[in-house]
Amino acid sequence: MPLRTLPLTSFLVPVYRFGPLISDLALGGAEASSFVRFEQERLTTQSGCLARSLFSCLFLPLSSASTTMFSQASAQLVQPNLGFMLSPTQKASTVSSSLPRFLRMESQSQSQPCQSISCASSPTNNNLSQETPSSSLIESDRVGEVKRVTKETNVSVKINLDGTGIADSSTGIPFLDHMLDQLASHGLFDVHVRATGDVHIDDHHTNEDIALAIGTALLKALGERKGINRFGDFTAPLDEALIHVSLDLSGRPYLGYNLEIPTQRVGNYDTQLVEHFFQSLVNTSGMTLHIRQLAGENSHHIIEATFKAFARALRQATENDPRRGGTIPSSKGVLSRS
Repeated sequence: MPLRTLPLTSFLVPVYRFGPLISDLALGGAEASSFVRFEQERLTTQSGCLARSLFSCLFLPLSSASTTMFSQASAQLVQPNLGFMLSPTQKASTVSSSLPRFLRMESQSQSQPCQSISCASSPTNNNLSQETPSSSLIESDRVGEVKRVTKETNVSVKINLDGTGIADSSTGIPFLDHMLDQLASHGLFDVHVRATGDVHIDDHHTNEDIALAIGTALLKALGERKGINRFGDFTAPLDEALIHVSLDLSGRPYLGYNLEIPTQRVGNYDTQLVEHFFQSLVNTSGMTLHIRQLAGENSHHIIEATFKAFARALRQATENDPRRGGTIPSSKGVLSRS
């Protein structure tokens, strides 16, 4: 069959079959190149862009250096001065060795399942290992966990300074639960508190021991206090109330408290316990804390604004200072509870 009348399907077989065909016909380099151009034009007309792309992908690489190689192989096969005749097996071996390496590999692996070959060289993920950061290189969350048991109370506290604001508190004192929710929500700390105590007497012991445990949990979570801002300052409004809180995670406990709460109770909660709560927390955490009331008439608003301002100031103080580079924010080189 003349080469011009070969159907399109003739060029969809693996390319290495064209090597023996051209060699047998002893086509020269110029004739092969002319043949390639003719078939490309014919395929463009008859089959459109898809056929042209397939033909270019499979056959064009043979139109330059490969056609010269085929011509040389053909000349060797037909030269009479070799002095011997090549057997079909030897002939196939000679032609195969003249083919490009990737075609020879395909020819040798016909007995194996076929694999598709793409024109575009795209990296595969089969031989690429995806490196993931080792868990040992990722800084663990700053978490403090404390359990305090006395004859009066049983308290467990867990605080994650790098949390998302999860509040999970059950203290037996509903108003205190509400205030601890403010600490978690506005500080973006995860706060878990469980407490039982002699609330049948009053809330004093339970309120105090919860604050002592929270302060100790903060102390553990902060560690050496490397890289933190150390200082926090926030003013929180709540309707008519306005509370200013400023604190320093200095390691030196001190409380400056100036709230004027007009009523003795909010619900069943004794408002005197607010100061006692912060004094206990300061003592175990090693924190300097100043609380100032700038305005306010409603007892609930004053106390809640205080916890919100404290939460935001504490969040600011415990967050990382990127410019500090993990060093302790003190000219002394150490921040420890005295």
